[in-house]
Amino acid sequence: MATMTDTRELVRPQVRDPSDGSGDDPFAHYVKKGDIVRSNVEGQPVKALCGKEWIPNRDPSGLPVCPACKKIMAAMRGGGSN
Repeated sequence: MATMTDTRELVRPQVRDPSDGSGDDPFAHYVKKGDIVRSNVEGQPVKALCGKEWIPNRDPSGLPVCPACKKIMAAMRGGGSN
């Protein structure tokens, strides 16, 4: 008599820290324009004002601006912490 076994595989979703450079970041970041051009040409990572490093590969226009980058940019422009 043959028996059948039920084998199931547990697949866990991979959760990534947005600050780890994985690219699964829900924010648009402030980066120097020249760094973006260099990244597009040479494939080198860029570094945002907040410190995040990654290789840009998508259009950030529909994303909210990173709160840390926004705060740093405001301080650089003399806008205080708002």
